[in-house]
Parts: sequence; C-alpha cells; structure tokens
Amino acid sequence: MDFNFSEDQIAFRDAARAFAEKAMAPNAARWDAEHIFPEEVIHEAGQMGFCGLYTPETYGGMGLSRLDTALIVEELAAACPSTTAYITIHNMVTWMVASFAQETVAAELVPRLAAGEWLGSYCLTEPGAGSDAASLRTRADREGTDYVLNGAKMFISGAGRTQLLVVMARTGAADSGASGISAFIVPADSAGIEYGKAEDKLGWHSQPTRLVTLDNVRIPERYRLGEEGEGFKFAMKGLDGGRINIATCSLGGARAALLRSRDYLHERQQFGRELASFQALQFKVADMMTDWTAARQMVHLAAFKLDQQDAEATLFCAMAKRQATDACFEVANQALQLHGGYGYIREYPLERYVRDLRVHQILEGTNEIMRLIIARRVLEEGVIEGLI
Repeated sequence: MDFNFSEDQIAFRDAARAFAEKAMAPNAARWDAEHIFPEEVIHEAGQMGFCGLYTPETYGGMGLSRLDTALIVEELAAACPSTTAYITIHNMVTWMVASFAQETVAAELVPRLAAGEWLGSYCLTEPGAGSDAASLRTRADREGTDYVLNGAKMFISGAGRTQLLVVMARTGAADSGASGISAFIVPADSAGIEYGKAEDKLGWHSQPTRLVTLDNVRIPERYRLGEEGEGFKFAMKGLDGGRINIATCSLGGARAALLRSRDYLHERQQFGRELASFQALQFKVADMMTDWTAARQMVHLAAFKLDQQDAEATLFCAMAKRQATDACFEVANQALQLHGGYGYIREYPLERYVRDLRVHQILEGTNEIMRLIIARRVLEEGVIEGLI
C-alpha cells in the first residue's frame, strides 16, 4: 500500500475541499442552529459526483475506490460532519441499488440517485432491533407478484425528505433469523408509509431522523434486491463501507477541530505568553495529532482491504470504525477543552463538532458491537497469525 496520494486522488481531494469551503463551511452553523436539511447543497454535491462516489460509472456514478472516497468524505466532513454523514448514507443506498437490484430497475433508478436528483434512506434499525438487527420484525409477505410490507423502522436518516427507501424486511418465518431477511426498494411516497416527528437530537441537526411506519405498503416483486433471504447479507456488505464512511466523517470533523485549536493556541495569550508556548498544552496537541494520524491510517487501511476484497475486510472495517470514532471524538473533545469557555459557546464550532461526532460511536453498529465482531474473529484459531 502506497501512503502517498496519486495525482487523481489529490485532484479529488482538492475538488472536494473547494466545494466544502464554498458551499458547506459558511452555512454549517446555521444549518445546525435552525435544523435545516440542505437539500439544494446536497443536489449540488450530486452534480459534483459526490452522491455516487463508488457507484459504477455505467449508472452515472464516479466508480471510485473506497480509499478515493475516504479522501473526499474527509474534506466534506471537515466543513460539516452532519451533512456529510447523510451524504455517505445516501451513497450506501445508491451503491446497494446499483449492486443488487435487477438491471432494468438499477438503470431506471440509480442515475437519479447518483446525480443527487433523488435522495435515499437506509432502513434497517427498528424500535426493538438495534444492535441485534437479525431479530427485526418488519414483514414482507407475497401477494401475487407484489410484496406487502408491514412494520416500523427507527432512527432513519433523511426520512420524510428522501424519495427512496432501502428496507430490510422478513420474508421467512419469525424465528428464521438473518437467513429470513430480504431487502427491498420502496418509493418513499408509497401509500401506507407514515413518518414520525423529527427527533430532537444532541447533534446531526442538519439531517432529519424519523420513525418510518409501513402499513400494507405494496411494492412490485422487481423492487426486491437479489433473492429472498439475501437481505441481511446485503445489509452487512453495505455496512462494511458504511463503517469506513462514518469513521471518515469523524476524521474530517476532528481534523477541523485540531486545526482550529492550533490557531487558537497561537492567538490566545495568558500570563503574558501564547498558549502555544505552554508545554502541557503542547503535549496535549501532540497526543491529539498522533491519535488522529493513527486513526486515519487505520481507516485508509480498511478502505484498501475493502477495495481488494480481502477476506478480512469486515474485520478491518470494524477495527477502523471502532478506533477512529473513539479517537476522533476525543480529539474534538480535547479541542473544545483547549478553547476553554469559548469552546462551549456556539460562536465557535467546537461544541458542534463534539455533538456531531458523538453519535458516530453509536451508529453503523455501536462500538461495543464492533468489539464483539473483532473479538469473535481474532479468537478463531489461525486468524491472528494470518494478519501478522
């Protein structure tokens, strides 16, 4: 693995940075304060290709690697982690439809998703099935050539403002576990869908999060992804990339917090000296930079493993998500501490970065679940030896 970026990767990074600095950074605080879902800016991101980053070019995507994608996502997240996190969820939905839908259905839907003309939501979590996703109860029952969906999905990003849902529902028996779950494309305005109130969250204010209820929602069989019983497998494949995405959002937010801390330590004076001259604060910044760099390399390694379709890609994605989201939240938290009282007020963005990055330790599988995935795998005989 070459740690130097290629010319193309530098071009992707610079284009994303320019877009983020122009379209996102000046507005992020207002989106947060007023709970604005910036659809127009997301559509602009789609015109840049950022809504179909790793979707195949045949369907209008950019066809990038997961490592290329990480460089772009980091730049966007440095401006607004919340909006960028939604964009990554939309990318996951777009990729899943492109990868697993019937070819005619993908050709019909994916170009509009990749262009940001339509937006998507990923519907896996339920009120009673979070970390134990294989226990979900939403059902999809056959009626002729259609499926009829009934159930509820919880904590759905973008819900009520998106045009397409990818829904995991049970087609097997109630006790069939993961093998009885299938995946479906559901138009978001289908009869029988209702959206709950926008949740009042600690962070992620620039994207709505709602309960989605499905009451006899009828969709055609052609909107099923893959075969019956493959849905959980598709969901987990999506989450491998999703974990890299959300870890990268943490990298971007933490990097922005670190840079602001550096500037603040040079600007602020106490006891007749720059804060940057105090060794205790120098040591804190040294640890922050070291931890952030280690997290970034872990994320890039996981992205590389996923690009290579490595047999242990799931393990590396789990490790990267756990390590990066924990480390980057702490970097943002320490950045707030370095700003003292100023870090706690909304005039400075530090409190927003802390609030937005906190949820990354929960979603796409909690970090406790990441530890479970990692431990179960590495405790198998021969796995550690194969990694060293």
